Amino acid sequence: MPMKTIPSPLLLFAAAATLALGQMAHAQNKLLDVLQDENARDADFWIYNDLAAARAEAKRANKPLFVTFRCVPCADCKGFDAEVAKNNQRIKNFTQEKFVAVRQVEMKGVDLSQFQFDYDLNWAAMFINADGTVYARYGTQSAMGADAYNSVESLEKTMRRVLALHNGYPANQAALAGKLGKPKTYKSALQMPGMKHRSKLAGSTARNNCVHCHNIHDAEHEQLQDAGRLNHDALWRYPLPDNLGLQLDPSDGLVVTAVQADSPAYKAGLHPGDVLTRADGQVLTSIADLQWVLHNLPNTSANVTLKATRGDHAIEKKLAMNADWKKTDISWRGSIWSIKPVLATWCAPMKDKQIKPLRLAKGVKPLEVRWINTGRPEGRNAKRAGLRQGDIIIGMEGKPLRMNSQHFNMHVKLNYRVGDKLPLILLRKGKRIHFDWPLTDGD
Repeated sequence: MPMKTIPSPLLLFAAAATLALGQMAHAQNKLLDVLQDENARDADFWIYNDLAAARAEAKRANKPLFVTFRCVPCADCKGFDAEVAKNNQRIKNFTQEKFVAVRQVEMKGVDLSQFQFDYDLNWAAMFINADGTVYARYGTQSAMGADAYNSVESLEKTMRRVLALHNGYPANQAALAGKLGKPKTYKSALQMPGMKHRSKLAGSTARNNCVHCHNIHDAEHEQLQDAGRLNHDALWRYPLPDNLGLQLDPSDGLVVTAVQADSPAYKAGLHPGDVLTRADGQVLTSIADLQWVLHNLPNTSANVTLKATRGDHAIEKKLAMNADWKKTDISWRGSIWSIKPVLATWCAPMKDKQIKPLRLAKGVKPLEVRWINTGRPEGRNAKRAGLRQGDIIIGMEGKPLRMNSQHFNMHVKLNYRVGDKLPLILLRKGKRIHFDWPLTDGD
């Protein structure tokens, strides 16, 4: 009778590990296909949507983690994302050699205490040590556009600054402590008290069933609204350097290109050409790093100390900001749509050739009601009150309408509450109509 060969424990372990890796790769490829994430296809140097595996590899290789967060369905930042994901050879080579890169495409299982950044961004990055120490944030957006501050050039410079921090670690660990946010009372998105549709979102991820980054801010809004504690101060997130009177070079991220007259930066004595190095003691690698420091300051009278280099010497300037210094244009933020009152309509701008026959006063920017969402009570109530698809909004609050759809939505959110009525002037089949839009929150 032939002798049976008993596999060694080592061979069994290797076989199990190979099977697990195969299963993980299959799951990652399936998610990539489901999300139609073409920018990630064949970009094999990224660990796909697996922060735990990336962290383990970073610890093994003693490399910093380069974590990108990408909302795949969003058109904004698509070109920049493609460059970083696989098209730019310099970024690709640098990432492969010096970093452990992970591409995170959903927020479902992300540790929200570890990864705190501006969740309204369509593309964002964080650089961390395997032990959780945060080195840097990258990614900035404003009403100027999704890519106004992002560039391959400044990303590469941030990566080199991160690498210098990593090479100086752990001797510099104390100086990096402020880059990690205060711990949350929940660990992940599905544990957030204000997260809607959590049972559905807990299911399989799809393009129409995904915890997007902006959903984190949505859930924060919902929780504050339910508690009656949502105010404007909570909305002025991640202030830009512009709020200090500073313009920074988007191809570098730290070089001052202009200082606004009579601004806090001007009064403190900062000049074009200065290169920022620290804010309230935190090492800066990008515009987003400065925004993180500003985000954690109050919207009352506040101070921030900036360190910089001017030529061959270091300078330190203390900036004093007046109350309400954080207020800014938030019309671009996806999370603003979840703030009550919700209009539940699509009011679209009109083209010049459509506007001309209306014979409106110069500068009026009419909005056409293209769709009323009668699947929501807010939409049903607006329709019951008389709003019709095809109506053209030409005036608000007794004045001609001179704002785009995003600013119209922002104006309502910031100036009205549920139960108020929004006074409008509509054009319907050439006839002007006064319409009081009921702002409701239920049937």
